[in-house]
Amino acid sequence: MLGEDGRMPARETPPRVQAPAPATQDLGGGVWSITVPIPDNPLRYTLVYLLESDRGPVLVDTGWDDPTGRTALAEGLAAAGHALSDVHGVAVTHHHPDHHGLSGHVREQSGAWIAMHAAEASVVRALHDTRPSRWMGRMSELMRDSGVPEEHLAGLGEFGGAKAPLATTLPDRELVHGESAGVPGRGLRVLWTPGHTPGHVCLYLDEPGRPTRLLSGDHLLPTISPVVSLYPEPLARRPAGDEPADPLGDFLDSLERIALLAPQEVLPAHQYRFADAAGRVGELLAHHAQRLAELHVQLGQGPLTLWQCAMGMHWNRPWSELGFIARHLALSEAAAHVRRLVKTGLAEELAGTEPTLFQAV
Repeated sequence: MLGEDGRMPARETPPRVQAPAPATQDLGGGVWSITVPIPDNPLRYTLVYLLESDRGPVLVDTGWDDPTGRTALAEGLAAAGHALSDVHGVAVTHHHPDHHGLSGHVREQSGAWIAMHAAEASVVRALHDTRPSRWMGRMSELMRDSGVPEEHLAGLGEFGGAKAPLATTLPDRELVHGESAGVPGRGLRVLWTPGHTPGHVCLYLDEPGRPTRLLSGDHLLPTISPVVSLYPEPLARRPAGDEPADPLGDFLDSLERIALLAPQEVLPAHQYRFADAAGRVGELLAHHAQRLAELHVQLGQGPLTLWQCAMGMHWNRPWSELGFIARHLALSEAAAHVRRLVKTGLAEELAGTEPTLFQAV
């Protein structure tokens, strides 16, 4: 996750005093928010949403899996008048561990179903079925082709380890775009919003006599632009065929669809709920248009690797101050932006180069 305006969070001096994490809140209309902490992360917490249903509570995301997270989720459920064993189902917006991490624990304790989009399930299945050493080997190969220096690759061993555990619990239901999310007695509809991940979904709550609400996961946040990642092929390919992925294009298209939907309130997975979804969409569209224009100028000055593109993009901290995870996120963001320029005919890949070079057209 990037910081405000889509950039890495700035280091502040003196440190800002942060407000305490919100307690479990009754949002009205049979919807609750439960705060589950994320360890050692500037985001601090995930907002898990509980929807009361005819068959028991259904959770939208579950939060990070560690002892503190398990306690927070159980206490949040209790504050809403439920036990963990009461949970009927879990709708997962996307597979990242701060969203999907506790899903397996919830299912073990309650027998709840777990649902996600088919494109997201494909990623989780690949993570589940592939040996970590093979996955890391493939990641190293892709990063070398991106021009990543060996000293950065040395930190890859921590990726997928204790600091960034992979959430590999397999779903048993599918969330289908445009269809009901399967919450008994509730008007909750699935909206496929790829970009942050291939199968990210938002959930649209539209019920008579109540304000329309968008449970937006990481797709639409009040002040943060999510990382738009280019996933390894073939995971990155679109379900419709073999066309190479364009995650940034998909993200921008998804944002425009949300603006047209015009929900009255947005319930994001981080920060706080807000109105004016269309206004926030406009800010994000302008932000990425500016980044694409700056990157096009950069590629016009000579062929560059993806790593060099990332180094030249503007972040809130100097490149030299970014750690391994921050640089990895920056690289994935640069890759998605370069892919968008290639897709729109504004850049091209130079055939036969190793590592791969790109230039403006």
